[in-house]
Amino acid sequence: MSTERVRDLQQPVQEPNKQQPKVKVHKKQWISTGEKFLYSAFTGVVVAASIFMVNFTSSTDTLNRNIQQLEQEVKQQEAHNETLAYQVKELSNPDRILEIAKEHGLDIQNAKVKQAGYLGN
Repeated sequence: MSTERVRDLQQPVQEPNKQQPKVKVHKKQWISTGEKFLYSAFTGVVVAASIFMVNFTSSTDTLNRNIQQLEQEVKQQEAHNETLAYQVKELSNPDRILEIAKEHGLDIQNAKVKQAGYLGN
């Protein structure tokens, strides 16, 4: 064989001006569009539920703190009211009233002293 013939066999034959048609290759997606939508919707629902739960827990905690604070204020007010009730009983003692009356120069004509009830009883 001649060297020219060997060269001709080694070089591929090209046809002039012939274009090969472009072929679109569709690769199969790992996740379809519908599945992406479903996963996105599910993720959105989970995030929204999480936000709602955190918000609800926070508001419940705030309410509990306010209730405890109000209960503590009520207990303090009840203790203060008991102290005032004891002072009322102490100050309305008939012997004390007689002493104050004598100090101010009032004469007792009747030896019987009756305690007048107050409206708070």
